[in-house]
Amino acid sequence: MVAPFETPAARVPKAAGFNCPSCGAAIALHAQGWAVSVVCGACGAQLDATDDNLKVLQYGERVTATPRIPLGTRGTWKGAPWEVIGFQVVTISVEGTDFSWTEYVCFNPYRGFLYLSEYEGHWNVIEKLRRRPERESGGARPTVELNGTTYKHFQTATAFTTAALGEFPWELRLGDHVVGRDFVAPPYILSAEASGNEVTWSLGTYTPPEVIQKAFGLPTPLMQPSGVFANQPNPHADLPMRVFGRFGIAVIALVAMLVLNVTLAGNRTVFERAFTVTRAEEAQAAVTEPFELDGRTSSVAIDLESDVDNDWIFFVLSLINESTGETREITRQLSYYHGADSDGSWTEGAKRESMRIASVPAGRYFLRVQTEGGEPGKTAASYTLRVRRDAPHYLFYGLAIVALLLPVVLAVLPSASFESRRWAESDHAPTASGESDDDE
Repeated sequence: MVAPFETPAARVPKAAGFNCPSCGAAIALHAQGWAVSVVCGACGAQLDATDDNLKVLQYGERVTATPRIPLGTRGTWKGAPWEVIGFQVVTISVEGTDFSWTEYVCFNPYRGFLYLSEYEGHWNVIEKLRRRPERESGGARPTVELNGTTYKHFQTATAFTTAALGEFPWELRLGDHVVGRDFVAPPYILSAEASGNEVTWSLGTYTPPEVIQKAFGLPTPLMQPSGVFANQPNPHADLPMRVFGRFGIAVIALVAMLVLNVTLAGNRTVFERAFTVTRAEEAQAAVTEPFELDGRTSSVAIDLESDVDNDWIFFVLSLINESTGETREITRQLSYYHGADSDGSWTEGAKRESMRIASVPAGRYFLRVQTEGGEPGKTAASYTLRVRRDAPHYLFYGLAIVALLLPVVLAVLPSASFESRRWAESDHAPTASGESDDDE
């Protein structure tokens, strides 16, 4: 009977047995003919797997690190069976602080090798590439292009092998180092490892821990990711676009309402008159002729325009229903000043204002206008008063746009925060000004 992870066309063969020439412990070679070196699990010696006598390459110490996926574990990835045959701990030092991650070597005699890496719960499935990226660009933030995808430089660091166990398709020695350059385009990470004159490119795909657990049939759930990893997909990436799409629909509806409002609004001038006010010590008041506000209950706009020049007038306007005496009062000040100083010409204030009274029933009305104020030496001022019935209202739409923009802004924040945390761990960490160091 074929094991669940196997297929008749691609079975993982049984291991060949040897003894460690350093300590005599039994060693099982799963990738005989493929493996270049093997590390004894009993004494930590690094052995030459291509030598019939397993010549000792380097004496070491017994590995104390525990793989999250035990060596010998078999699983299925993309329909093919794989067996975990190697495990190593890789360390880099950044500003005096060491960071370590683990890597796993998986073997299939018909497909070769597949690699897994794990850092604080973040897993990547890695495949070696047989070709280089099509294009590389330098500059402050280098990029590379592969299969039409642009990858941004994330980090360059020297990585050391600090612990190892099992079989490897290269001659492994503790302390070996490579200069690694990582480029990201989530969920992918493109890495170049340089050792001597040889450069090897690999492509990693970010993979959730539960997918790894299921693929290798692990009985215990793997550690959940901590922090943000270099090529971890942004879980909020599509949120701004989704919210912005809804924002667009809402804006279209709002514009349609505005057009309808302007089209249907009568905006009829029902009263207009010019006044001249003589400055006196006491406040002055004027009463207009009655005017008719007909039609449905709707808004009334009152426009004020004055010839004030380096002067001001304060208005108290009372709209009074002639039949019921109901009064609606609003106040406004018109002021306009201008001059010149060392910085040049300047102006302040405005000579015209428009006020709005909402939901005024039909009826016969008049206005009581009381004015006061003015600069000393100003004897008189003129103003024009205009009353419009059923005037369109624009403030509501402006406030609605602002209200609709708020969710868009809030939707951008989680995505931006996630990206900020991602790049904070890179060679291009943002500065306090919001720019990356290499943008200066």
